[in-house]
Amino acid sequence: MNPTTSPEVVVRNNAMSMASRAPTAAKTNPTKVLCVDDHAFVAEGLKSRLSMESDLEVVGRLPSAEHLVTEVQRSGTEIVLLDIDMPGPDPFGAMEDLHRQLPHIRTIMLTAYVRDHYIDAAVKAGAWGYLSKSDAPETIVQAIRKVARGEFAFGPEVLERCQLTRGPRGKRSATPTSRLEALTPREQEILRMIGKGMSRSQIAGAIFRSPKTVDAHRTSIMEKLDIHDRVELARFAIREGLVEA
Repeated sequence: MNPTTSPEVVVRNNAMSMASRAPTAAKTNPTKVLCVDDHAFVAEGLKSRLSMESDLEVVGRLPSAEHLVTEVQRSGTEIVLLDIDMPGPDPFGAMEDLHRQLPHIRTIMLTAYVRDHYIDAAVKAGAWGYLSKSDAPETIVQAIRKVARGEFAFGPEVLERCQLTRGPRGKRSATPTSRLEALTPREQEILRMIGKGMSRSQIAGAIFRSPKTVDAHRTSIMEKLDIHDRVELARFAIREGLVEA
């Protein structure tokens, strides 16, 4: 993220072309929402809560972002609620691909991980919002409505996190807050899996790549972090909040 720019401004700049194409007429049909999360109870909980709102409708769920574009087209989805910690394709890359193919679709990150590097990656990929799964249900409902209106929505934890990392004039520090900033989203994803104790073959299966590709990513991660032990990599991932201790 630009060190002098708040996430709200960056998202607005990234999404301006999408917003200019968005319809301005009042909606008469419910806003169609797709939940992309590998935890069924999260999706079912959202569906149950949103069913109480006449202007919102959950039209489906995906356990990963693998078939995101296809499902969005099939279901007529307008807003995607996208998790981070899932098997399959990198969610940030999947979001970028979705916006390239279907620029009118709006995405909100809904995740347990409120970290600077994830917020940065989401903003760069074109997210319209970023929420924590611990946010109140009403906060999530109102955020979906804001995004449906063409506004940007950040949950209270995200706004607090961004405020803490800004300087006295409201600017983010130019000094990196974490070595994680040197890693790509895919490398962060693999580091998170290492932190969970997943094996080389398990990681390869989760990201649909070969074990050799996993080895190459791990080597790159170790070089960037100046860590040369798998156990220490796992500890680093836990310290940085990529996984729960």
